[in-house]
Amino acid sequence: MTCILAGSPVESKTCDCELFTYLSKMQFSGNRTKKSRRTVTLTGGRNEKQYPHNLQFYKIPPTETVSLEEFETFAIDRLKVLKSVESAGIKYMKTSEQYQTKLEQDIKKLMPIAVRKTDVDGGVQDKDYDDRRKDHISHFILRLAYCKSEDLRRWFLTQEMDLFRFRFQQESKDAIGHFLQLNNLDYQPIPEEEKKALRDELKSSSYEMKGDKFETTDFYKVPFQEALDLVRARKVYLKKGYVYVPQSELVSIILSAFRENLSKALAVTARALPYLQEDERLLKRLANLHTQYLGQDYSNRKSTAGKVAPEDIEPLSKKSFPLCMRNLQETLRREHHLRHGGRMQYGLFLKGIGLQLEDALRFWRSEFTKMMDGDKFDKSYSYNIRHNYGKEGKRTDYTPYSCMKVIMTNAPAVGDHHGCPFRHTDPELLKQRLQGYRVNTTGVQEIIELVKGGHYQLACTKYFEITHNVDDAGFGLNHPNQYFEESQKVLNGGHVPKTAPRTPSTQRSKPIKKETEDFDDDFPMDEVEHLLTASQDVVGEVAPE
Repeated sequence: MTCILAGSPVESKTCDCELFTYLSKMQFSGNRTKKSRRTVTLTGGRNEKQYPHNLQFYKIPPTETVSLEEFETFAIDRLKVLKSVESAGIKYMKTSEQYQTKLEQDIKKLMPIAVRKTDVDGGVQDKDYDDRRKDHISHFILRLAYCKSEDLRRWFLTQEMDLFRFRFQQESKDAIGHFLQLNNLDYQPIPEEEKKALRDELKSSSYEMKGDKFETTDFYKVPFQEALDLVRARKVYLKKGYVYVPQSELVSIILSAFRENLSKALAVTARALPYLQEDERLLKRLANLHTQYLGQDYSNRKSTAGKVAPEDIEPLSKKSFPLCMRNLQETLRREHHLRHGGRMQYGLFLKGIGLQLEDALRFWRSEFTKMMDGDKFDKSYSYNIRHNYGKEGKRTDYTPYSCMKVIMTNAPAVGDHHGCPFRHTDPELLKQRLQGYRVNTTGVQEIIELVKGGHYQLACTKYFEITHNVDDAGFGLNHPNQYFEESQKVLNGGHVPKTAPRTPSTQRSKPIKKETEDFDDDFPMDEVEHLLTASQDVVGEVAPE
């Protein structure tokens, strides 16, 4: 057999597991450079039969060449969609109209296919094909990124299920029938005669069957073991081992099949992932994708330079700083010192809101010299401040830390004060701190519940809403500097003041990894096809909480 990458014969080895047999025939090279480019040429061009419907079960991996720009853009866009799904699901009941409206508003630009019904009779238009292709490829990229641990698999599975449910509910009756047929799901509406014969029983089995709705609703006869959730909730009529499922509840059964398929696929992919260790092109793009910052860039903000003076910091910290930065400011004023992690996190934040280098040196010196002499400060600390502003060392313009970086990396040790208070503070101590900031009892309880659920950014968003007296912040919080700008926007009547002008967020998302410049411009997706192909030898199923 000829290796796709190396173009040389590869000896096949016998293995009990079909997956490992595939992998033994593959060869990955970690020595790719710009001078050594290899791509896979597609045969047959565009294949409309590959994407006959807006919805997919994602059973067949992509096998085409994907450019690095597409790889990164597809991954980040889908991650934004899944983050929006998570945020909407925590804020609203998933069956509510507010949930539907919020989710549609948040994802329609990133995934227009999610709010567009399948045209069963109109064929595959260009926009349909492109959107379906992006949906297909982006799912498999994130599947690779999120298969590495049980927590990541559970999160990915839960959000993909909620996204699938939302999209399924947007489809018409004909489109749903077409999808069932494509995926060999033999669920047919019962005949009209049987429906009339069971009219009273079917109407009494569902609270939704009021007025004329019964006449326009299809019912599906399904073995009860395939609809245990509906039986448990008493939402269906049960007779002789079969349940009669109204069309509005059919998504529950389809979702069970979707969950089973994806759960097994994630388990298989997790087992196969070590075989990609040598292919740096792929791993460097997947390694930190789950912590990827998805918002605007707060580095090199020339428009904010000089807009915040050292004397402005204390009053601003009380009304516009997120809790993490307010905590660092209070610690600095109390102890006149911060350890390295705190200086990095807080110093870059201040840089992002407009504190210039000269003012930063004056600000830190004014506090530190209350505990030490000026010479010691100059020798031990001023270099680090200039380094953050790109004036020393590699002269890199360092970016302020995003929420995910604060939460996921460099956890504070004893004596440290950096990190995320919602993530790294004991809930009882956090409760006391919130009460000290005059957050009402109900607000404190809501924040603590979000913290206990692991939703730290949403807890910070709730803190913003309470302290700024707004019902809905109207944004997804991803960055401490974003918190500051949104706070100033609220406090100044809806307009961002001169202290922190807002930069239009029209720029393309930053690359996942800087090192991507060292590799080929195209990535052949068929190299990982076998990693994503379902195997009979499955280690188990992952279930969402």
